[in-house]
Amino acid sequence: MPRGLFITLEGLDGSGKTTQIKRLADWLEIRGFPLLLTRQPGGTLTGDRIREILLDSRSSGLATLAEMALMFADRAQAIAEVIDPALSAGKIVLCDRFTDSTEAYQGGGRELGSAAVLELHRLLCANLQPDLTLLLLPSLETSLDRARRRNERHSAKTGQDENRFEREQDAFYRRVWEKYREIAAREPDRVVTIEGNLGIDQVHEQIVEAVAERLVIAGRPT
Repeated sequence: MPRGLFITLEGLDGSGKTTQIKRLADWLEIRGFPLLLTRQPGGTLTGDRIREILLDSRSSGLATLAEMALMFADRAQAIAEVIDPALSAGKIVLCDRFTDSTEAYQGGGRELGSAAVLELHRLLCANLQPDLTLLLLPSLETSLDRARRRNERHSAKTGQDENRFEREQDAFYRRVWEKYREIAAREPDRVVTIEGNLGIDQVHEQIVEAVAERLVIAGRPT
């Protein structure tokens, strides 16, 4: 059976990833593609427990290196438990965040640098690379405003707190945003960047165009 296709969505919280990955999943399913939709951190029972630690504001004392180690523990489990099996079964895997997020947030935002992130990815994740990464980059200010308002609504509705990163200063997010741009410039064949404060339909159209092109290259036209 041919290997599946691994597609990741990246961007700051508030960039619209969650909305767009669901719309993309619907678009693919309508066309009959076998699909796995997952996220990081999370996506497995172990990963969901790690996610609680990483995103809960009560984890404010978490050391920077411990934070990065937990990100990779979650990722290694996800690859072994859900991503690799799905790809081996010929499915399209849609993943909300992957190692680009760790390079952007821990490598850039936490100023740990790219080298350590990429080396851990090589060692712990067998250097698994997405076939296509869709990077959503609305303006920094727009992303932050959306993310903070969304998490306040989520906390009020569910009682769950996933606001630890949203409490960082704007300078942290500027470094994350700039690191994302650096990754895109370094890997233009893999990363398709969708920039600007576009409407939901406009972003979806650009995503569909990029995915359809990659499906043709993979011999799986729509």
